[in-house]
Amino acid sequence: MADRKAVVKNADMSEDMQQDAIDIATQALEKFNIEKDIAAFIKKEFDKKYNPTWHCIVGRNFGSYITHETKHFIYFYLGQVAILLFKSG
Repeated sequence: MADRKAVVKNADMSEDMQQDAIDIATQALEKFNIEKDIAAFIKKEFDKKYNPTWHCIVGRNFGSYITHETKHFIYFYLGQVAILLFKSG
């Protein structure tokens, strides 16, 4: 959807991987309405493409404090929805 602008708040990953995260999240938001389903879709896509173990949190209001593998973290908004995606083995 064109009305969902991606705003990266914090990232520790390559530009290509960041763009991938945004593209996959956009697909997820078009396919699903439930945050749990959106998160599961993004996680599974990243597990397939960049090897396990990825974790994804999707929502409008949450706090977090995580440890992630170097170069495998992004926190961004698509419209009103915040997406936290990180790898932790």
